[in-house]
Amino acid sequence: MTLVRYTVKPGREEENAELVRAVYAELFSLQPPGFRYATFQDGRDFVHVASGDFALGSLVAFRRFQEGIAERCEVAPRVLRDAAVGAYEPPRP
Repeated sequence: MTLVRYTVKPGREEENAELVRAVYAELFSLQPPGFRYATFQDGRDFVHVASGDFALGSLVAFRRFQEGIAERCEVAPRVLRDAAVGAYEPPRP
């Protein structure tokens, strides 16, 4: 599991959220098997959580998202790999 967190500059929240939504649109069209991805926003803070074997960098929308990330951020992205202490997913019927 990988966790990424960062803070965008004031006024850049919606721009960043729109770029993230484009990543989800592309993921929904591809539906990579076994891949889980979630993004959370609290004001200017964003947290992304990914698990599974899929290269997000293969997505056009993700590359577009990454292009301006340094300029959008007040606090640069911090990537934590194998960050999970625990996780729960109910069994499928």
